[in-house]
Amino acid sequence: MQTTTATRILVVDDDPDLRGLLKSFLAANGFDVVEAADGGEMRARIAERAPDAIVLDLMLPGEDGLSLARELRRTSDVPIVMLSARGEEVDRVVGLEVGADDYLAKPFSPRELLARLRALLRRARAATVQETADAPPPLHRFGPFALDVAGFRLTRGDAEVPLTTAEFQLLRVFVEHPNRVLSRDDLIERLKGYTRDAFDRSIDVRVTRLRRKIETDPGRPAFIRTVRGEGYLFNPRGEAA
Repeated sequence: MQTTTATRILVVDDDPDLRGLLKSFLAANGFDVVEAADGGEMRARIAERAPDAIVLDLMLPGEDGLSLARELRRTSDVPIVMLSARGEEVDRVVGLEVGADDYLAKPFSPRELLARLRALLRRARAATVQETADAPPPLHRFGPFALDVAGFRLTRGDAEVPLTTAEFQLLRVFVEHPNRVLSRDDLIERLKGYTRDAFDRSIDVRVTRLRRKIETDPGRPAFIRTVRGEGYLFNPRGEAA
């Protein structure tokens, strides 16, 4: 008989009581949960088996959550939920800038964390499932880039451009709706599994991260333009406004 491997969540937090609480709650909801108290233990758990998502505390002894998130993003697109006892907007922006997919301020409800994890996992799975239509999913070309929907990859010539799941989904929305102004609400509506919360400015952060990877000059974007007061417009020709 074949067995299905449970979805693994790695909880990285130096508070053993919180780790224990989250482990019990998430395990009761069908997840395989492993713990780490710092960056060294996090790497050891990942080496044993790559997690499907990571809950990462911002304030850790030694290496903090921001530096660990940067490290993870250099090699992986694993969904990351950042936790912090500080709820200021600047912390949220920085956390998302370095690669976190979501942010939750302490204290929080375990049920809210569960809902956010499920939404992130749905998005990650949807991004890797190949389309079942008769024709293969299109290869979207713009400028020197090619976005392969089925292969979940962006290339520039022969080189692959690393994208997180959130960045890939956002870029796919743009290339499938070229030369159209898309508001933040439009983007949120078209992003599969996106959970709206009080911090909807996270769309702007994702656009900024994406621009850094595809624009020659992110300060003067040619592909993803800002339309003041309206939203964003994707120009596949990469012509400066």
